Amino acid sequence: MPDILGHNFIAGQRSAAGAQRLQSLDASTGEALPYSFAQATENEVDQAAKAAASAFAAFRALAPARRAEFLDAIAAELDELDDAFVAIVCRETALPAARIQGERGRTSGQMRLFAQVLRRGDYLGARIDLALPERQPLPRVDLRQMRIGVGPVAVFGASNFPLAFSTAGGDTAAALAAGCPVVFKAHSGHMATADLVGCAIVRAAERTGMPKGVFNMVFGGGVGEWLVKHPAIQAVGFTGSLKGGDALCRMAAERPQPIPVFAEMSSINPVIILPGALAKRGEAIARELAGSVCMGAGQFCTNPGLVIGLQSPLYNQLLSDLGQHLDQQAGQTMLNAGGLRSYVGGLEHLHGHAGIEHLAGQAQEGSQARAQLFKADARLLIEADPLLQEEVFGPTTVAVEVQGNDQLRAALLGLRGQLTATLIGEPEDLEAFAWLVPLLEEKVGRILVNGYPTGVEVCDAMVHGGPYPATSDARGTSVGTLAIDRFLRPVCYQNYPQALLPEALRDGNPLGLRRLVNGQWSDAAI
Repeated sequence: MPDILGHNFIAGQRSAAGAQRLQSLDASTGEALPYSFAQATENEVDQAAKAAASAFAAFRALAPARRAEFLDAIAAELDELDDAFVAIVCRETALPAARIQGERGRTSGQMRLFAQVLRRGDYLGARIDLALPERQPLPRVDLRQMRIGVGPVAVFGASNFPLAFSTAGGDTAAALAAGCPVVFKAHSGHMATADLVGCAIVRAAERTGMPKGVFNMVFGGGVGEWLVKHPAIQAVGFTGSLKGGDALCRMAAERPQPIPVFAEMSSINPVIILPGALAKRGEAIARELAGSVCMGAGQFCTNPGLVIGLQSPLYNQLLSDLGQHLDQQAGQTMLNAGGLRSYVGGLEHLHGHAGIEHLAGQAQEGSQARAQLFKADARLLIEADPLLQEEVFGPTTVAVEVQGNDQLRAALLGLRGQLTATLIGEPEDLEAFAWLVPLLEEKVGRILVNGYPTGVEVCDAMVHGGPYPATSDARGTSVGTLAIDRFLRPVCYQNYPQALLPEALRDGNPLGLRRLVNGQWSDAAI
């Protein structure tokens, strides 16, 4: 494992122009780790963005197979990071080694998945409408379309996934696959981790002959605004708080050239427990739900923060059982001190709000997060009370009891946009409550049946997005191969000579792609 230099990454070189140094901390003890990092200056951010812009033309012009080779090389470098690396990540995040090892596998796996996307070529969206010179009353010219990368992308690292949503995470993988160089803003909570992963990406870029500036990374506070406002940056990927995401969206919209921000921000992920399931397996549901609420100290964007059920003695029993499970949970160390402060603040708001009562959970004190269960009056949800809509980032959930289907419908209509919604039910429940599905489709990006939202598969079909405030743009996803779409735009070529056309659009179909030709899908040569 290389030494942790702590300098910014600019065009394949390291830079530390400013005097200010930032300290990495042990998440469990708060003590300083022996790693410090150079606060990026505005000039260094400018250099990083310009390096990405300089690399863009050469990088996007590479054959998809060459970019796939780069992604595979990144994956191999990540897999080779040793136990010493895992130990550093554990100290910076308080996450267990098994979690970090699994997340490393997910991170390298999604790099390889995007390499497969590049090799099969469907992301290009090739469409061809051949000329119809004899058409009346007007002939049609030859028209061909494909998608290209938008340009340099600024990516912000997430606190809760130091690998899979960070330096070499899904946004970086999708942007690089699209042919877009990346300027990455390292998260302050795991800077040593970011440095080591950044070195792995640079090694992969050198091994595969990528342009200098294909990957850049800056450390420090204040750099996000400089990045988003830089004219070279053409899109932004962000995972974090609603406040932070909204601020980035405003900055991007106010630029002389506005750019898209793909921000994943806030979700309470309702779990709706239907009567038949309660009657048949209420005790098991309470146990499983408690496990989902407390998984990873509740520090998942898909943590089930809202539980909804129809008024009944069985639902009351489920809440009693759930409360007992949460009461028995040991305290958990959160990712950083800031996260704990935010969690404590969220609990204080719930405790002090009229119409919300505390049902279970050990008193929140000390340096670890304690699991909690609250119950809110259904009217707060129906009236879209802002507090009930806010994500409490930690091991807490709020239960709501509704009186009949009309109030259930009204409560769900009062919800803002979410990443997920879950239906827990028996077959007869799912049939009787089928009317819920169209309603939920308008509110969320992923609907689960008889599962729990914590856990996001990285695959072609996954959607990890949803209407605002879950994300800033419900048309995309930050997990799964569809994530590449965020960093692509279509270009049409009219009456182009064959020799000048991109390979994906030539008559001979040299890449062997499946293309839409005159309205019919085909992988044959024209």
